[in-house]
Amino acid sequence: MLAVVEMVKGGYIATYNRPLHHSVENVWVTLTENGNLEKWMSNLQVVDLREGGTIKFNMNDGTGKSFDIAIMDFKEMAYLQFEWGEGWVRFELFPKDDDCLLVLKEFIPSLSDHTSVDLAGWHVCLDMFSALLEGQQMDFPKGEWENYHGKYVRIVNQFS
Repeated sequence: MLAVVEMVKGGYIATYNRPLHHSVENVWVTLTENGNLEKWMSNLQVVDLREGGTIKFNMNDGTGKSFDIAIMDFKEMAYLQFEWGEGWVRFELFPKDDDCLLVLKEFIPSLSDHTSVDLAGWHVCLDMFSALLEGQQMDFPKGEWENYHGKYVRIVNQFS
C-alpha cells in the first residue's frame, strides 16, 4: 500500500500503514535493535534510545562519514520520532490482539525532486522490515525501488 501524502500546516505528511501479524514486542525489537535495524535500514544505528537521545546516520558510501540525528519523542513499545532532514520521521505501534499496526509518518516541510526518492526509499525499507519479521532477509531491491519511485513522483506532482 502506497503512502498517503497530505498537505498540512507548514508542509506535508506522508503516512504509511503496515498491519503486521506480529506482537508489538517483536515489531519494537525489529525497529530499534541495531542487529535488526541494519537489515532493513542499514544507514541507521541507534546510539542512545531515549527522548533526547541519538541515532547515527551512516553514509554507507565507503568514506566512513556519518552524522547524528536527534530523537525528538520516544516511548518504549509505542513510538519513536527523530529528525529527518528539515522534517522528522515517526514510527508508532498500535497493538491489536496478537498483531500490530505500524504507522510511519514523515513530515516534509517542502517538496523537492528528492521527496519521491525518499518516499520510495521508506516504502522499500518497510517491505524489507516486513520480510525480516517473517524471517526473510533481503537486499535492497533496486528494481522495486524504481517502480515505487515512479509512483511517488506522480503523487508528489499532484501538489505542484
